[in-house]
Amino acid sequence: MNVLIIEDEKPAARLLQRKVEKLGLHVLELLHSVEASIAWFETHPHPDLIFLDIQLSDGLSFEIFEAVAIKSPIIFTTAYDEYALRAFKMNSIDYLLKPIDEEELETAVMKFKSRSETVVSPSMALDFETIRKLLINPVDRTYKQRFTLKVGQQLKMIPVDTIECIYSENKGTFLHTLDNRTFLLDQSLEQVEQELDPSAFFRVSRKFIIPLQAIKEIQVHSNSRLKVLLPTYKGEEIIVARERVGEFKEWLG
Repeated sequence: MNVLIIEDEKPAARLLQRKVEKLGLHVLELLHSVEASIAWFETHPHPDLIFLDIQLSDGLSFEIFEAVAIKSPIIFTTAYDEYALRAFKMNSIDYLLKPIDEEELETAVMKFKSRSETVVSPSMALDFETIRKLLINPVDRTYKQRFTLKVGQQLKMIPVDTIECIYSENKGTFLHTLDNRTFLLDQSLEQVEQELDPSAFFRVSRKFIIPLQAIKEIQVHSNSRLKVLLPTYKGEEIIVARERVGEFKEWLG
């Protein structure tokens, strides 16, 4: 049985490979990012099984499914909390909570092997978009109201209602405010996204999160995309990714 491991932490990926191979499975490759995974699926036959981490080095792994129709069954390997586990259970998905226990890994593989003999009907297909929304917007969750940043020798509090956009650039994450100031954050864009209220903030692309109240204008762009203009931000163009345009329009109401 051929398996693929998609995990951004290379030591964790190699450790999982050793454990998986102990169970008699053949690991085709170790992948560490959304971009690399999409490229791999475009040029290789899909494996019998995928071990998939949720948060990769360049985004959430669900972005892979937006670009490629994955045909393989999946066992998630995740460090997420009970909200993620609730999502997996609701969608009948096998998952392994990090650090991965060898007995639990063996049980998950045996469960997959027993189910692989049964043909999965379309109604049983995994709803990755629903899972992604549950992970980002779990029930009964409180959201960040302010960012506390170190500026020089002082701590500065920035309320979320003063944010114009949050973006990634040169491996850094930056917060830009409505009064045209920019601050460096010590979190990834993916981590910030999970802390913000999804009714007020939207991840329009891999690089940008924008708040509803800061949108100045929306223009039609090439290839069925949209361009967003903000009051003071004059950096890279903010383009709503084509695969997110529909959800973006729904978010706008």
